[in-house]
Amino acid sequence: MGLEYLNDLNDVQKLAVTTTDGPVMVIAGPGSGKTRVLTYRIAHLIETGAYPDQILALTFTNKAAREMKERIARVVGDRARRLWAGTFHSIFARILRVEAHHIGYPSNFTIYDTSDSRSLLTRIIKEMNLDKNNYPVGSVLSRISSAKSNLITPKLYAQDDDLLGTDRFNNRPMLYAVYNKYVSQCKQAGSMDFDDLLYRLFELLQKDPEGVLEKYRKRFVHLLVDEFQDTNFLQYSILKKLVKYPGSSENICVVGDDAQSIYGFRGATIDNILNFRHEFPNLNVFKLEQNYRSTHCIVEAANQVIVQNKNQIQKKIWTDKIDSSKIKLVKTVSDTEEGRRVADMIVEHKNRYHIPNKEIAILYRTNAQSRVFEEQLRRYNITYKVFGGQSFYQRKEIKDLIAYLRLSVNPFDEEALMRVINYPKRGVGNSTLDNISQFATENEITIWRSIAECPLPNKTRTTLMGFVKMMDYFGKKAKELNAFESATLIADQSGLIAELRSDKSLEGMSRLENLTALLDGIKDFSENDEAADDNLSDDKSLASYLQNIALVTDLDDDKSERDYVTLMSVHSAKGLEFDSIFVAGLEENIFPSMQALSERDGIDEERRLFYVAITRARKLLTLSFAGSRYRYGKIVYNDPSRFIEEISAELMDSTMARHKEAAEPVRLRASVQGNFGRTVSEKTQGIPPDFQAAAPHQIMPGMKVRHLKFGEGKVLSVDGFNDSKVATIFFQGVSNPQRRIMLKFAKLHILT
Repeated sequence: MGLEYLNDLNDVQKLAVTTTDGPVMVIAGPGSGKTRVLTYRIAHLIETGAYPDQILALTFTNKAAREMKERIARVVGDRARRLWAGTFHSIFARILRVEAHHIGYPSNFTIYDTSDSRSLLTRIIKEMNLDKNNYPVGSVLSRISSAKSNLITPKLYAQDDDLLGTDRFNNRPMLYAVYNKYVSQCKQAGSMDFDDLLYRLFELLQKDPEGVLEKYRKRFVHLLVDEFQDTNFLQYSILKKLVKYPGSSENICVVGDDAQSIYGFRGATIDNILNFRHEFPNLNVFKLEQNYRSTHCIVEAANQVIVQNKNQIQKKIWTDKIDSSKIKLVKTVSDTEEGRRVADMIVEHKNRYHIPNKEIAILYRTNAQSRVFEEQLRRYNITYKVFGGQSFYQRKEIKDLIAYLRLSVNPFDEEALMRVINYPKRGVGNSTLDNISQFATENEITIWRSIAECPLPNKTRTTLMGFVKMMDYFGKKAKELNAFESATLIADQSGLIAELRSDKSLEGMSRLENLTALLDGIKDFSENDEAADDNLSDDKSLASYLQNIALVTDLDDDKSERDYVTLMSVHSAKGLEFDSIFVAGLEENIFPSMQALSERDGIDEERRLFYVAITRARKLLTLSFAGSRYRYGKIVYNDPSRFIEEISAELMDSTMARHKEAAEPVRLRASVQGNFGRTVSEKTQGIPPDFQAAAPHQIMPGMKVRHLKFGEGKVLSVDGFNDSKVATIFFQGVSNPQRRIMLKFAKLHILT
C-alpha cells in the first residue's frame, strides 16, 4: 500500500507515528486523533519492517483493542491478525496460559469473576466462624484487591503493623488470615481472580524461572500503551520489567492525557504519566493539541478549567471549528426543576437543531442523580437509556426498599413478600420458603396466610412471626404517616439501611447513596404538589406514592429502540462524544464531591473529571445546577460549583448574575472562595504555636487529632498503603462531620 496513510495526519501526528525508535510519549488532548495516531503508528511499524508478533499493544477495553485491530487491518491487511493487542488482563492471561506452571498453576487455570470471588470469601468467612457483619464480603474483597495491587503478599500483610492495626480497629483482626486462606484456596483450585492476572504475572517476571523474563523481552520488541494515565502501580511495574533494563532499546510508546486521569479511586496514579520523563530520560514527547471534535467555545472553556490544576503537562488545545453557540448555563430552584428544565431543553434541541436522541447525553457525578432526569424524560415520553449502571428503579437496593413499601401497603403482594422475607437475612432458607409456598398452593390460601398456618420448626416460626409482626406495624404506620415518614421508618427498622452501611466498599457506599436518593425523591413527593400526577397531588400517603412511582417505572422497554437519550456518570462517558451534552448537578459537595473537598489532590481530579465531561460535546454544551435539592431527607443549599466560575462570562449564555454576590440562597464565587478557595499561605496564617503536624505513619485509629480547618476530631479508621493512606475522621461540631482525608497532606496534630 505504500505510506499513503501518512497523508491523513497533521504534522505533529506524523512525527508521533514515524518516530519509532526509543521511548515516546504522545500527549493526546480530547478529540485530537489519539486512536488514529496509535493505530497508524502500529501500522507504520509493520510497514517499515517490524514483525507483527513482536508488537504488544495494551488497552483498557476489549472494544478499544478490537477497533485498533480493525483500523490497522485496513492499512496492512491480514498481517494485523498476528499482532499482540488486547487489554492488560487478556494479554497477561494469554502469557500465563503458557507460563503459569512455573509458579504452580495449571495452564487451564480458571478465571474467577467478582461473583466467584465473593462466593469463595463468603464460604471462608463462614468456615472460620467469623461474624459476617464485621467481615462484609465487599469490604474484604476490596482490601485484598488493594493489597495485591500494591504487591503486598499475605505474608507481608501479616507483618504490617499499620494494616493489622487498622483491621483491629475495624473489628476485623483476622482479615490477614482470610486473605491468606483466600489466596491459598484460589491456588489450590487452580484459579486466578482478575487481580491475579496482573499480580501473578509480576510474580512470574520477578522470579524469572528458566529465563521467562528474557523470553518476553525478546518477544516484545515494540510496546504500546493506550490511556496510559489510567495505569496503576502494578501495571506500570510490569511494563518496566519488560522494557527498562541494561541494553534495552526502550521501544515503548505511551499515549494518554494527564488532564483526563480520573480513575484515582480505582488505584490509577497520575504520577505514572507525570513522571514518565524521569524514568526515560531519552524520551520524545509529542503533544496533539488540535481538537477536531468540539467548537471554539467548548475548547476554550476546557482550557480555562484545566489550567487551574497544579501538577500537569502543559498544553493548550485549539480548534478551527468556529460556531456562534455559547455554553448554556442553567440555574434552577430545585433538583426537580433541574430535571424538568433539562427535559425541556432536550425537546428544544430535537426540534430546533434536529438533533436525534442518540446524539444527546446527560452526565452527572454519581449514578444516584439519574432519578430526577429519568422521571422527567418519562413524563415527556422521551426514550432514554441509563449506562454505567442499571436504571435507577431497577437497582437491587431500590427494588428491595420498594418491595418493603409495597408489602406494607399490601401484605398479599407475593412478589414483594418473597423478595424481602429473608433480606436482610433472617435465617429463612429456600426449603422453608418452598414449604410455605407449597402449603399455600395445596390449601388455596395466600402465602401471607400460609406463613401463620404452615407447619414449621419452632425456631423458624418464631423468626417468621417476628417478620409478620414487623410488617403489620409497618402497615399501620403507612396509614398514619405520610409517604416520606413511613418510608424512612421502614427503611430504618427493616434493617435495610444498617445492611448497606455495613458494607464500606465503594460499591456498598454507592448502594447506600442510591437508597437515600430514593428517600429524597419520596420527601419531594410528600412536600411538593408538583412531584405527583395531578390526580394524586392531595394524597401524600405511601399508597399514593407507590401508585405514582408505578406510573413512572412501568413503561414498556423496547429493546429494539436505538434512538435514545443517554444517561450516565461522567466516569462512564470517558472516550465518548455527543452533539449535545448536559452536565448536571454542578454544585459544591456534589461536583466537586464532598469527599474531594477534604483531600488536597481531590479537587484536581474532580477538575479533570469536569474537563472530561465538557469535552464530550461536539456542538452544544449545557451546564446546570440547582439552588436546593433533597439529600438524606433534608433540603440542602449548595453553592454553585467552583468550576462554573473558572469559565469566562464571554463563553457563556446565561441570565444569572456572575462574579458578584446575589441576594439568593445560592451564592456565587465569593462565598465559595470563603470556604474552599483560600491559598495555602492564607490557610496557614494563624497556626497555633504548639501545632505540630504528625507524619502519616504516626496516625492510628482511635487517636484524637486537631485539623487546622475542621478542629478536633477522632480517627475512626485508616485505609490504604504507603503514600495513599486515607484516614476517616469524625470532627465534632461541623457540618458533614465525618471526613476522609489523605494523610500525606492532612497536617494533623496528635492530641492523645
